[in-house]
Amino acid sequence: MEKIRKHNHMGERAFVVTQSIKTLNAQDRQWALDTKGFKSLYDDKVVDPAEISKDDETIYYKNTPYTPKDLPQRLIITYSPKYAKYQKSIREKQVERAKLMLERGSIKKERRNPNDPARFLGSIAVTDDGETANVYNYLNTEKIDEEAKYDGMYAVSTDLLDDNVSEILSISEKRWQIEECFRIMKTEFEARPVFLQRTDRITFHFLTCFLALIIYRYLEKFLEHKYTCEEILKTLKDFNFAYIKEQGFIPLYKRTELTDKLHEICHFNTDFEFITKSQMRTIQKQSKGK
Repeated sequence: MEKIRKHNHMGERAFVVTQSIKTLNAQDRQWALDTKGFKSLYDDKVVDPAEISKDDETIYYKNTPYTPKDLPQRLIITYSPKYAKYQKSIREKQVERAKLMLERGSIKKERRNPNDPARFLGSIAVTDDGETANVYNYLNTEKIDEEAKYDGMYAVSTDLLDDNVSEILSISEKRWQIEECFRIMKTEFEARPVFLQRTDRITFHFLTCFLALIIYRYLEKFLEHKYTCEEILKTLKDFNFAYIKEQGFIPLYKRTELTDKLHEICHFNTDFEFITKSQMRTIQKQSKGK
């Protein structure tokens, strides 16, 4: 739970706290997940989230009085189609990994990580005539559907009872994008664990990771957010380069829509299309000889 404090109009300390919707009492949770009552943050027009385009970047909200432990507050629920799209894409990849676990039989026994794909797997013990039970694992679709209910949802509670909702939400605005940056750093760029001891080397390690993240974000922007992080990084990792005399290093790759886009963005002067057949045979021979 993240607390963000500010001064209210009377000069006293006030708070804005991120609130887990899952931990709300049943009544408040039901209200939060109900699609009725959402308004546009920009013009207060009432909308139904189910009818909003997935590419809509508007923030929608609703709020209600909230008094846990006798402390008067207000509970604000927001819905972001962009955030929902992001959460869905992450979950779909985790589900695919869970399916691979089932196929390979490589299921972890401990599931302490809340983002572990194994959380989507269930097990059932079946016994025949009182014999030792056989445990069967399966994909828990109910668990997947349950998590999907919260896509795009974000909640805060605050004792700023009269302040404008836009001002309150601006305090914790874009928090999920920050969380996504940390996820990319930890998973895709393998920023952790760090097997270094010297301070300068640790500093250079994280500097390299941050520079890679900046470059990735620029690529993502130039690609108009049409591709996932995994797709972009896999394509870049699959690039090979060949040194051609008097031409320098030339990228070699299997052409796709994404590689063509990256080619255009990075302004490559030449590519494999300009390599002669004889040069290609030489390159292939050199590759086999290594």
